[in-house]
Amino acid sequence: MNIELRHLKTLLALDQTGSLVEAAAHIHLTQSALSHQLKELEGRLDQPLFYRKTKPVRFTPAGQRLLELAQAVIPQIESTERDLSRIRQGRKGRLNITIECHSCYDWLMPTLNEFRGHWPEVELDMLGGFHFDSIAKLKNGELDLVVTSDPKNDDEIAYLPLFKYQAMLIVAPEHELAQKTVIEPHDLSKETLITYPVDCSSLDIFQCFLTPAGIEPGHLRQVELTMMMVQLVASGRGVCCLPNWAIYDYVRQGFVTAKPLGRHGVFRTLYAAVRAEQAENAFIQDFKTIAQRVCHQHLEGIKPA
Repeated sequence: MNIELRHLKTLLALDQTGSLVEAAAHIHLTQSALSHQLKELEGRLDQPLFYRKTKPVRFTPAGQRLLELAQAVIPQIESTERDLSRIRQGRKGRLNITIECHSCYDWLMPTLNEFRGHWPEVELDMLGGFHFDSIAKLKNGELDLVVTSDPKNDDEIAYLPLFKYQAMLIVAPEHELAQKTVIEPHDLSKETLITYPVDCSSLDIFQCFLTPAGIEPGHLRQVELTMMMVQLVASGRGVCCLPNWAIYDYVRQGFVTAKPLGRHGVFRTLYAAVRAEQAENAFIQDFKTIAQRVCHQHLEGIKPA
C-alpha cells in the first residue's frame, strides 16, 4: 500500500503549519526525517506533492487530493480513538437488549429510562426475542444483554441475577381449578395451556413442573402479548403460567385467579445474560444495579436474587 496513516498526518501538519520546520516539530520528527518521508511518498506515487521553495507550502494537485483525504480521515480516527478510550473506561458502548417474555416490559422501561440518564453515551436498542436463539446472537455479538430465566451452562455467558419470583398458574375465577389450593401436573393434562411462542423446554412450567412429571397439557396455544394471554384466560379459553409480579394487578382486580404449582411452588430467578468478557463492564454492572432497585420498587411478590 503506497499511502500510510503517517503520511496523511504529515501532510495535515504541513498544511496547518505552512513549513517543513514547524511541521516536523508538530509531529515530533526532525526536519531531515520529515523531508525523507515526503520524498519516499513522492517516489511511491511517482509525482511531486508540493512545490519546493514556496512559503507557505503550496501543494500540487496530487498533494491537494491527499490533503483532502487526510482532512476527512484523521478527524474520524481521532474521534474513534477517543471513543475507544471511553469504552476502555466504561463510559461509552452499545447495549442491544432482548427479553424472552413481554411481561418484562413492566419494569424494563423505567430501568432503561434511568439507565439513559446515567449513561447517555451508551447506545441502547431493543430487539424482540421470541423468534430467534437469543443466546446464540449474544455470543456472536448481535446482542449485548438477554433478559432470561433460562440460564445455560456456558463459559462464554455470564448470568447476572436480577430477582427471584414465583411462577403461578392463572385460571378464570369460575374455572374448576380455581377451587384447588395448589395445582398438580395431572391437573393440566386436559387443559389448553397458553404460552409465549418459544420452545416449551425453556418455559418455567415445562422445565420445573410438567416435564419432570411426564405430563403434557391437553392443548397448546401460543400468544405473544401478556395482556392477550390474560384476556384469553379470563374468558375461559385456557390456563396460563406467568410470574407472580406480572399478574398481580389482574388478580387484584378479580379478572383471574392465581394458584401455586405444586405444594412447594415453582420459584425461579430472572437474569441479565451478557458475554462473560463484558460482565464487569461498568455500565453493565450499573444496568444490573438499576434493574434490581427498580424491580423491588415497582414489582409485587419478588425477592432478592
